[in-house]
Amino acid sequence: MSPVTVLGLGPMGQAMTRALLAAGHPVTVWNRTAGRADGVVADGATLAATPAAAVEASELVVLSLTDYGAMYDILGDAAGSLTGRTLVNLSSDTPDRTREASAWAAGHGATFLTGGVMVPAPMVGTEASYIYYSGPDEALERHRAALALLGAPKYLGDDPGLAQMMYQAQLALFLTTLSGLMHATAMLGSVGMKAQEVLPELLSLTDSVGAIVAAGEETPGAALDAGEHPGDLSTVTMMGATSDHIVETSASLGLDLALPEAVQAHYRRAIDDGHGGDNWTRIIDGIRAPRRRV
Repeated sequence: MSPVTVLGLGPMGQAMTRALLAAGHPVTVWNRTAGRADGVVADGATLAATPAAAVEASELVVLSLTDYGAMYDILGDAAGSLTGRTLVNLSSDTPDRTREASAWAAGHGATFLTGGVMVPAPMVGTEASYIYYSGPDEALERHRAALALLGAPKYLGDDPGLAQMMYQAQLALFLTTLSGLMHATAMLGSVGMKAQEVLPELLSLTDSVGAIVAAGEETPGAALDAGEHPGDLSTVTMMGATSDHIVETSASLGLDLALPEAVQAHYRRAIDDGHGGDNWTRIIDGIRAPRRRV
């Protein structure tokens, strides 16, 4: 049960600290607002007076911060203490910034792992929790036992940016789904239907989207990788017409059109490019190569 340091005690950092404590690891913590440590200290964590003292307490240092800029702010004065440590940054930022951070850590003698936590704080440490990692495989293996307490590790490769890329891709899907869910709820609310009445119906669709997309394809994504878009089921033209109807309905209800018009633009682009008879997946071409705005 090796010691672990956790920097950042928002809900996620607190949940990680408690998961490590519950397994018997000595945990040292630090947070800009020291009062946030009161709960985990009562549970057995040790509050360090400075970031340097927190780093020096453990070989494994887990960061749960707002972004990577916060890492530099916190560890800037503690850089001399990083030699020989493994920094596991579970904060959100861009893939490019994670690569820069990895080089920065290496310049101070530290090993750097990027991580993307794919569950909310209450699920950290449960069987449902999983975390994407990228960076040196040997660093993950050396600390796998401790990190697995936070969530099942899913390793993507040596490139430090890969875990953040997967994290951002997953959140792109998640946040778009949430916006779609609220837009649909607003549509139905405009005709007097309560959210508590309609959300169960809408959520049943979100639960089945994966099965709908994968239907009829043995290996989901194989056709996309092959550049194939057979139009025998849902064509661009058919889906584009549906997107037109959604925009018209939303406009008639006085709702914000940002989301439906963005979706509509994907299908109009594919139709303009002559792909109306292809499968709806053809819209990926326009997403990959957007036209410049005039």
